[in-house]
Amino acid sequence: MPRTGISRRDLLRGAGAAVVAAPLTGFMAGCSFTQPGTGQPNSTLDQIKKQGYARVAIANEPPYTKVNADGSITGVEPDVVSAVLKRMGIESVQGVVTPYESMIPGLNANRWDTIAAGLFMKQSRCAEILYSEPDIVSTESFAVPAGNPRNLTSIGDIKANPAMRVAVLPGGFEDGVLKSQNVPAAQFVSVPDGRSGMEAIQADRADAFFLPTLSLNALKTPGIDITGAIKDVQPTGAGAGFRKGDTDFQQAYDRELAGFKQTPEYADILHRWGFSADDVRGVTRDQLCANSG
Repeated sequence: MPRTGISRRDLLRGAGAAVVAAPLTGFMAGCSFTQPGTGQPNSTLDQIKKQGYARVAIANEPPYTKVNADGSITGVEPDVVSAVLKRMGIESVQGVVTPYESMIPGLNANRWDTIAAGLFMKQSRCAEILYSEPDIVSTESFAVPAGNPRNLTSIGDIKANPAMRVAVLPGGFEDGVLKSQNVPAAQFVSVPDGRSGMEAIQADRADAFFLPTLSLNALKTPGIDITGAIKDVQPTGAGAGFRKGDTDFQQAYDRELAGFKQTPEYADILHRWGFSADDVRGVTRDQLCANSG
């Protein structure tokens, strides 16, 4: 499988160590970066160009992000972000695996320079950070016991039956969708990762696991089926995430992303991970940032 320039060496390079599954605080003793508008001469973009690498927050949720057995990191988002940054003259990336709910706080606390994790755009997130234009678009599904015995095909089905339990990743897009549609908190089953969600179904601790369709397909598990696209959830999409003050970084990234989208390499990366470049055409950041949640 082709890889990005993100490796275990990159994970551990620099003044400090970026530790897989690191908590939000205390995981890195590396550089801190001056933000635009503080009166200091260098922006984040200036700094990372000078040092030659960027720190990126990632998850470990294929096909969006994936940590290989040897510690190298790949997935559709790191592959795209790495390629775009190289076009900007930034040759390597430090990947830091962190929970979804820590990604935006960690970005705003200057613990990494951008988010490259398939962190779907929605109203609340777009109010906190800047996004690039989208580089992927996808749908949502449920993992359910084989045969889908409860015939779950929508959020409405979950909400209509208080006995239904749905597993979600806290802070993930799906967690926000359920909350925005007023699904009672008592029906949520919090799980730390994709494999734990599948295990919750197997152990009858949840009736469904709510996650992007492609993520669930990558977690294929005997005795568990994946539903079609959920009817009452709009298509979602993601791009790189930046601090509100890093407009120069975001704008420079968007310019290179627009050019990269016209290349065969971009289409190849998306195809390799089960996405389609055609799905992204015509979809804008503004449209995705209007998603509720």
